Amino acid sequence: MIGNHRFFVNFDKYKFLLYQLVKKDIQVKYRNSVLGIFWSFLEPLLTMIVMTIIFGYFFKHTIPNFPVYYLIGRTAYMLFQNGTTGAMKSIIGNASILKTVYVPKYLYALATVLSNFVTFLLSLVILFAVMLATDVTFTIYIIFACLPVIVLLILTTGIGLILATITVFFRDIEHLYGVFTMLLMYATPIFYPASIIPPSFSFILTLNPLYAIINCMRTVLMNGTLYDPSQLLFATVVAIGSLLIGMGVFYKYQNKFLLYL
Repeated sequence: MIGNHRFFVNFDKYKFLLYQLVKKDIQVKYRNSVLGIFWSFLEPLLTMIVMTIIFGYFFKHTIPNFPVYYLIGRTAYMLFQNGTTGAMKSIIGNASILKTVYVPKYLYALATVLSNFVTFLLSLVILFAVMLATDVTFTIYIIFACLPVIVLLILTTGIGLILATITVFFRDIEHLYGVFTMLLMYATPIFYPASIIPPSFSFILTLNPLYAIINCMRTVLMNGTLYDPSQLLFATVVAIGSLLIGMGVFYKYQNKFLLYL
């Protein structure tokens, strides 16, 4: 509990540094790109076009608006994948700085998650543009889309802190996690309808907090209705639990990081 309190105290004390780390991470990501940050708009749009051409025909009867369906799933999944993967490498990737200058170590993991969250927010511009182009009806329920987005950010941060801690002591987790995220992508209906999953495997969706978040977002954005509160509650419990575990584990072992970097 004391460790978690110090996390929030340091967050307020070093918030300017956190801002600079987020800014730097975004600049580095697009440093050698001609179009720079505009890829945050173009990449999801181009990917959506390709996936619509490939899968839109096959699922046109089960997914009425495939471009929007896919974009919602893809943007949420990419935030989780890139955020957690970046956080996982954040400590070992900044080993030289951590050995010479005192900085709250978790700021590096958090900065990576937040920089990917900025990219996520930029990609929402494309999402809403495609929604307008495909005549999606905007309702008052759209404001409730922010709740699953917040839960997704919390979940990504919590898992990111756990991975950042484990990776310092067990480097092979980088390769194992790459396999896990690939399995997670196929286990989460991003480009295919959930209805094609056999009943015997439906538990995969039931236990998947990422699917619960994506489904809540699709419900309010595509259907114009409120999502099932139990789905959001499940994802929220998992997200908060992962954050508390991540903060606790990170604080407990951070003093040993320098011995393994």
